Amino acid sequence: MFYFATFHQNDQNQYEVNFPDLEPYAATYGDTLEEALQSAHDSLVGYLLTAEDFNETVPKPTIDPTQLNVKLNYPDFMMPVEVNLKLEREKELNKLVKKTLTIPKYLNDLGKKNNINFSAILTNALKENLNLK
Repeated sequence: MFYFATFHQNDQNQYEVNFPDLEPYAATYGDTLEEALQSAHDSLVGYLLTAEDFNETVPKPTIDPTQLNVKLNYPDFMMPVEVNLKLEREKELNKLVKKTLTIPKYLNDLGKKNNINFSAILTNALKENLNLK
């Protein structure tokens, strides 16, 4: 699922982010464009999960951005912000699952000897590999 977001650089060179379909409920900003993009995702997820928690009706996302009736001035821009609510809900709940895996014996022995938390190492490696925080 995705919602379109508008990005506007204000006088303090911060990026203000609004979701036309969800105004005035979902808005955020970032000091840099990278922060604004991350904040846009976090704001959208937070709003949608909260609305779901309280059984609130959420407007359906507009698929065609020309239907949003938004006027942008250069260098403002609009882009879709995608969220996977099922994944975000699972991350929020942080349910752990047991996995069986195979590693070389010498790594197992060295890890045990050095009190390595195999679950933490695997979790961090998976997050990094999947570009998750």
